[in-house]
Amino acid sequence: MRPGMLIAFEGIDGTGKSTQVPLLGGHLRGLGYDVVETREPTDGPHGRRIRELYRHRNQVTPAEELELFLLDRRQHVDECIQPALERGAIVLTDRYYFSTAAYQGAAGCDPAAIFARHDFAPEPDLVVLLTLSAAESVRRICSLRGETLNDFEQEEQLEKVAGLFASFRHNCIVRIHAALPVAEVHASIREAVCRRLVHKGLRCSG
Repeated sequence: MRPGMLIAFEGIDGTGKSTQVPLLGGHLRGLGYDVVETREPTDGPHGRRIRELYRHRNQVTPAEELELFLLDRRQHVDECIQPALERGAIVLTDRYYFSTAAYQGAAGCDPAAIFARHDFAPEPDLVVLLTLSAAESVRRICSLRGETLNDFEQEEQLEKVAGLFASFRHNCIVRIHAALPVAEVHASIREAVCRRLVHKGLRCSG
């Protein structure tokens, strides 16, 4: 087994990834682990360009958009994920290549081809796929966050994305219902992570 552990948080917008990543990170640090919390798109040049598309997605073709995500992820792997894994850290990433397969797949690219282009990216030990209806996702974004939907968050688009996430059958995926209270979702995530830690011969309690 490789050193370190890679856990990716996936799901449509509004499922609570940005809430659950630091909760798990704090729990794992309490157990004595070296934890790296990161996200995609990154703050690098390609990630910043992707964020510009949130309001102007029609500026690029689906193929061009996909290339931006691939460039951003290569840099992320080379500069953050791989070095952290090699030193034995647990990496928690808010989105990874499953999101690209789902979101760019919904935009017209072939999800299987997208997966095939990620031979450079370490496979996650665990994918925490938070599930939620597109309607509830939109309600959370608009009502709870008080935000206006960006070009990636339109309900019809999110329904397609959710359908693709539901079709993925990778063994590393654990699906967790995100409509439950935050504490219950966190408890389910901790249980799933504990199983993977034990599988790798690592401790999951203090």
